[in-house]
Amino acid sequence: MLCLCFSLLLTACSSNKSLPEQGSYSGPTWTVKRGDTLWRIAYSSGSSVKELARLNNLSAPYTLAVGQKLRLKGSATTAKSTRTAKATPRKTSSGAVAKAAPPPAGSRCWRWPAQGKVALPFSSAQGGNKGIDIGGQRGAPIYAAGAGKVVYAGNRLRGYGNLILLKHGEDYITAYGHNERILVTEGQQVKAGQQIATMGSSGASKVGLHFQIRYRATAIDPQRYLPPSC
Repeated sequence: MLCLCFSLLLTACSSNKSLPEQGSYSGPTWTVKRGDTLWRIAYSSGSSVKELARLNNLSAPYTLAVGQKLRLKGSATTAKSTRTAKATPRKTSSGAVAKAAPPPAGSRCWRWPAQGKVALPFSSAQGGNKGIDIGGQRGAPIYAAGAGKVVYAGNRLRGYGNLILLKHGEDYITAYGHNERILVTEGQQVKAGQQIATMGSSGASKVGLHFQIRYRATAIDPQRYLPPSC
C-alpha cells in the first residue's frame, strides 16, 4: 500500500512520464518542484506537515515556490533554529530524537478499507512493507478507514499509482494506493466507510490496495488497529 513498500518509492510507470517531476532530497533539505505540496513532502520524507511548517517558518495555506529549499528534520542547523526554552525533545543515547511510541491497539476505531485477503503484511524491517497489501478484484470499492479530510488525491508520487491521503486529526494519516479511479478531491471531508476509490493496479503489477496508517508521520502496522477480518 501506500503502494507501499511506500517508504521506498517504486519506479514510475510509463503513463506518468508526462507528469511534473517530484522534488528531491539533497542532504537535510528538500528542493521543491512543480506539483509539490507540503503534505506530499511530509509523507515522502517521513515527517509531518506541522513539523515542516515549524522548521521552515511556514504558515497556512503553506504556499511553496518551485526551487525553494525546505529544511527536513535531523539537520544540525534545523535543531539550532527550532530549539526553545520551554520544550526540549527527548533524545536517545546517540543524540537522535526518539520516535513517538505507537498508540495502543483499540485507541481509535478504524474500518477495513477493502474486502480481500492480506497478500503482503506490514514489516518494520529496513526496506520492509510499511503498510499492508490487500488483494481483490479490479473495480472493487475502496472505503475510508475513518472520517477525515482528503489532503492529497493524485498520481505524482512515484510508485504509488493513483494515491489518496486522508488526514484524521493532528496525529493520523491513512494512505490508499494503486487505485483504478479516485472518487474524491483534495480538501473534501469524508465519512468513515465512505467509498473513495475503486481498486486497480496503477503503479503496480497486480490488482490490489496498498494501505497505510501513519501515526505522527511514523508507519504503524494496520492489522494491529483494524478489527479482525472475516
